Amino acid sequence: MLRYAIRRLAISVLVLFGAATVVFFAMRAVDGDPATAVLGPDADPAAVDALRREYGLDAALPVQYVRFLQRAAAFDFGESFRLGGSAVDLVLSHLSATAALSLTAFAIALVVGFALGVLAATRPGGLVDRTVSVLSMLTQSLPSFWVGIMLILVFSRFLHLLPSSGASSPAAMVMPAVTLALPLLSVVLRLVRSGLLDVLHEDYVVTARAKGLSEWRVVGSHAMRTMLLPVVTVAGLEFGSLLGGAVIVETVFAWPGVGRLMTDAIAARDYSIVQACVITVAAIFIVINLVVDLLYVRLDPRVRESV
Repeated sequence: MLRYAIRRLAISVLVLFGAATVVFFAMRAVDGDPATAVLGPDADPAAVDALRREYGLDAALPVQYVRFLQRAAAFDFGESFRLGGSAVDLVLSHLSATAALSLTAFAIALVVGFALGVLAATRPGGLVDRTVSVLSMLTQSLPSFWVGIMLILVFSRFLHLLPSSGASSPAAMVMPAVTLALPLLSVVLRLVRSGLLDVLHEDYVVTARAKGLSEWRVVGSHAMRTMLLPVVTVAGLEFGSLLGGAVIVETVFAWPGVGRLMTDAIAARDYSIVQACVITVAAIFIVINLVVDLLYVRLDPRVRESV
C-alpha cells in the first residue's frame, strides 16, 4: 500500500509538471503581447519595453521557462499584469465561488442521479426506465453552454423566475449548478441503474425478498451496498471534472469564480493569472484522483492484493 501511494504521488507530480509546461508554452504561442494589452496599442514603445523588462518578458523563452518553474515550485506565479496584486491571491479569492458552485452541482447530481437510477432499475423496461434512459443520454450529449443559454431564456427572459447572471443571491446559483450537474447526473444515473440490475437477481437479494422484506429495504440495505464502490469511485473522479466544466458555465452565467477569471485573463494575455488558475485547478484535480485511487485500494481487497 505504501509503495503504491508513493508511486501514485510520483505520477501526480509528473502530471502537474506537464500541466505547468503546457500552459506556459500555450500562453506564449497565442498572438498578442501582454505589455501591449495592458498599455494599449497606441502606447509609447519605451513604456512597453519597460513593462516587459519589469515582468521578465524580455528574456529568452528558455530563461523565462526556468524562472517560471522555479517560482511555480514555491506556488508563486508573480503579479497580475491587468489587475495587480499576487496572482495566487486573486485565484484563491475566486476559488470559493467555484467550490460552492461545484459542490452544489455535485450534490444535485448525486441525489437526483441516485433517485432516478433506483427508479429505473426497479422498473426495468417500463415507461420510467425508458424515459430516464432517454433523458440521460440527452442531457449528457447537450453542450453545457447551450443548456445554460436555454435555461437563461426560459427562466430569466420569459418566466422571470431566476437571475441570469452574477452571484447576488442563492437563487443565482440554481441555473449554473443545474447546468454543471447534468453531465455527472447522467453518469451516476446509468451507473446506479446498471449496477442494481446486475445484483437484483443475485441469490442473496432473492433470499432477502424471500424473508418478506419490502422491495425498498431489499434495494437499500442489500443490493445498494454491492454497487456503491464503482459509483463512489467514478463520482469522485468526476468531481474533479466539474472544476474544468465550471470554466464554460461560469462564463455563460457571469459567475465570479476561477473559470471566469481565467477566461478574462486569457483575453487580456495575463500570463500570471492563467498559469495560476490552470495549475491550481490541476492540483485540485490531481489530489482528488489520488485520494480516490487510495480509497479504492483501501475499500476493495481485490485491488489491494494486486498492487
